[in-house]
Amino acid sequence: MYEPAHRRIRAQPSAQEPDLMGFVLDDTLRDGASISLAPGDDTPLARALFDLADVDTVTVTHATIWVRRARMADWARLKPAIAGAIRDVLDATDAPLGDHATTEEDPDTALLRKVEALLDQQVNPSVAAHGGHIAVERVANACVYLRMSGGCQGCAASSATLREGVERMLRAALPEITEIIDVTDHASGQNPFYAKADGVSPMLYRPIPPDVIGWQNGQVIVDPAYLAPKLGLTPETLRAGLRNGDVVGVTEAGQGEETGKTRIIMRGPTRSWAAEIDAHGAAREIPPPRIMSGVSEKERKLAAKIRVHLENLPPDALPVTYGALARALGLWAPGSIRKVTRALEVTMREDARAGRPFIAACAVSRGRDGLPGEGFFTLARALSRGPQSGESDAAFHAREFAQLARKAA
Repeated sequence: MYEPAHRRIRAQPSAQEPDLMGFVLDDTLRDGASISLAPGDDTPLARALFDLADVDTVTVTHATIWVRRARMADWARLKPAIAGAIRDVLDATDAPLGDHATTEEDPDTALLRKVEALLDQQVNPSVAAHGGHIAVERVANACVYLRMSGGCQGCAASSATLREGVERMLRAALPEITEIIDVTDHASGQNPFYAKADGVSPMLYRPIPPDVIGWQNGQVIVDPAYLAPKLGLTPETLRAGLRNGDVVGVTEAGQGEETGKTRIIMRGPTRSWAAEIDAHGAAREIPPPRIMSGVSEKERKLAAKIRVHLENLPPDALPVTYGALARALGLWAPGSIRKVTRALEVTMREDARAGRPFIAACAVSRGRDGLPGEGFFTLARALSRGPQSGESDAAFHAREFAQLARKAA
């Protein structure tokens, strides 16, 4: 006679919450959305676990039973008791969840639980360090209603925090979301999250493994196997997108207080991704700039104005500096040159699709010996239109500029 095999149950502590522990089974216990068990539930698993002292909450998702202990309870004592109770129930019945085993949640409830999990695991640990908290209040017709509290409530930067960090992360992970609405009463908030409005969201600043990002011939190289899922692509579609312009990247060198840092931004058809590399080579993911989520109508219009202006300038007035181009278009406010260079990137993508020389070659940086900024060459390479093997940036620019001159003649 053989003894039945000992049922394996693996305990998995939560990285963010010391009072939460998952008990992972070999087989799925619950298909579909997660369910929460209550002390009064008439199911074998609920009765067994809530009979134990210091068990506070129980949630079942797929092959994991998440148990929250009463605050300050001893896991060394509680963990083997929970595992034993689970094992006894599973050995005694094929329906440990009773009727819950086949009950499916409606789509909005399922989406609410997914949002809750993402906020708890990826957002609130960072926000809590600054005295804040973000919770999902409800989901209706795939529209998610979020409420900020603590340091986030009344914060001057909370809108940017939501849009640039939380919303971007939620939409990337849960594309079924139709809209995200902030229902916080910010007028009554105290203890602001940031001391001033131009702070940067601390969320989504995740370390990147050291072998993912490297340098080759002065260019940042990202492992396609790592980057592709971030953009919602396979490595093959990522490489194809880099060749045909569906995926573009920009590398920026830090200036002023950011000197020594490098930022890389990648944009695919539906998602964007960004990373920052410090002076020591350590890299971390950061929230991508909002503009990378797509080309705005204002940016398209500015790109069209720039194209017309450059095409109508006499040959002896070219090239023109970014500053002079901004002033010619009536742009004087701080950040105008950045708007111009972003719009020039739009013209480059348009020219790459049409097989034309880059009109952006007519605009140069004042401090680069008559050459465009580094972003021009980075984007040209990303569009598979950059310097050829052995060709310098200056020679490539001269070639593009000469093609424009011939085209105009």
